[in-house]
Amino acid sequence: MSLFRAIATVGGLTMASRIAGFVRDLLIARYLGAGPVADAFFVSLRLPNFFRSLFAEGAFTAGFLPLFSHIQAKEGHAAAQLFAERALAVLLLATFGFTLIAQIAMPAVIILLAPGFIDDPQRFDLSVTLTIITFPYLLFISLASLYGAVLNCIGRFFSMAAAPILLNLVMIAGMLLLTPHVPNAGYALAWSVLVGGILQFLWLAWDARRSGIDLRLRRPRLNDKLRRLFRLILPAALGAGATQVNLVVGLILASLLPAGAVSYLFYADRINQLTIGVVGVAIATALLPTLAGQLARGEDRAALATQNRALEFALLLSLPACAALLVIPFPVISILFQRGEFGSETARQTAFALLAYAVGLPGYVLVRTLTPGFHARQDTRTPVRLALVSIAVNIGFSLILMPRLGHVGLALATALAASINTVLLLYTLRRRGHWQADARLKGRVWRILLATLAMAAALVLLDRFMLLPWYEGTQGLRIAALAALVGGGVACYLIAALALGATRPAEWKSLLRRPPDPGALVAVRRSDG
Repeated sequence: MSLFRAIATVGGLTMASRIAGFVRDLLIARYLGAGPVADAFFVSLRLPNFFRSLFAEGAFTAGFLPLFSHIQAKEGHAAAQLFAERALAVLLLATFGFTLIAQIAMPAVIILLAPGFIDDPQRFDLSVTLTIITFPYLLFISLASLYGAVLNCIGRFFSMAAAPILLNLVMIAGMLLLTPHVPNAGYALAWSVLVGGILQFLWLAWDARRSGIDLRLRRPRLNDKLRRLFRLILPAALGAGATQVNLVVGLILASLLPAGAVSYLFYADRINQLTIGVVGVAIATALLPTLAGQLARGEDRAALATQNRALEFALLLSLPACAALLVIPFPVISILFQRGEFGSETARQTAFALLAYAVGLPGYVLVRTLTPGFHARQDTRTPVRLALVSIAVNIGFSLILMPRLGHVGLALATALAASINTVLLLYTLRRRGHWQADARLKGRVWRILLATLAMAAALVLLDRFMLLPWYEGTQGLRIAALAALVGGGVACYLIAALALGATRPAEWKSLLRRPPDPGALVAVRRSDG
């Protein structure tokens, strides 16, 4: 599967997941609004997701996938599967033990990560209870991440990308069906998160077995390959989760602000994460196995070209998204969320946070695009050093901006930290000779920027002069106004991008070509092994 086709597969399914997630967020906004129950649930959701990104999907994938690709290229499929089975046993033992300790010490964990809740017994007690329910999600999603990494290595991107859709659907069903039978909607959502994690694990394990990857559970036992895996995972635990660390810093500081600040940041980040998820996650998911395989086979020039095409694709999609959120954050938040418990002032404060997050949107995407360039070379230490600088920048800016701008300052600090991290990653790759912009990338960057400016001008025209009466109409008319903004912006950008040569129709047509059958690839590798 080509890089762009893999990105399109992952991005398309991620978009479907984000749409389901948006429906979920609409229901959360309706049932919870921005109050103590909402704050408690968002903390309970953030914690397992944070540790998942830090220790499971992020760090584990960064260490496991390049090693799996290397073993598969040098020793064959049988040796790679044995490595995966031994890694599965160790991962199960480690995450089970960590989950058990966290469950016992949950009050202390909440004190550490949401200290502002201590003086609010309702928020604190509910946060502890809900996080005890959601935290075992980490165990199941960690196991799922291993199966997903193996599937990605053999070119099967569909199942891993589709797994989050299950979680969103379960959470939607939980709110609608379970809420009347529990104390509040926070409990319904917490139990839904746990059930969703179990279903994601079962889904990926089933698809791996169907694809010929039947991992047996072995006794946990360390060998040289697993020791190498741990040496890669430990530093990657911070490097791969740098963005999540920055968000948790914001969570800790936001808990010190008046009630509602945590919720403003959550809702704004959901819109911001739409582009990061569809573009950034898709590129990182497809790029790491592609780069790791090319480097394992000694194809350095091909790896350089792959990195440049990934950067081009990231800029092509993230720059217009950034411009759109900078120009029209208020109608986006108001039309999407303002209903029920989510009032006009909540919408206004959330829109300010979204505008601040949007400043760093290209940075968020490019960090995910550049980091595989290190991980594919089995270098997880360098991103850690750069991530530590990013975290320090985030904390420093947060402390400076929060007294003046409140929750908006926290969002802006996170955006600035992501942008600085991007610059550091680019500089380091270039200095080491692992990246250099080719003529095609240099020629297209300025074309993408011009197309983005044309789209931004069109959005200002629509928002300020043509659609104002629609914003004051019925809900249907308001939704039509947002559709006009999105459709008009996309159309203007595509026309400008094609006219300026920022992209070409032939490149998109190639995505429609039928990819090779991954199952046949597994069979060939097995015969080689």
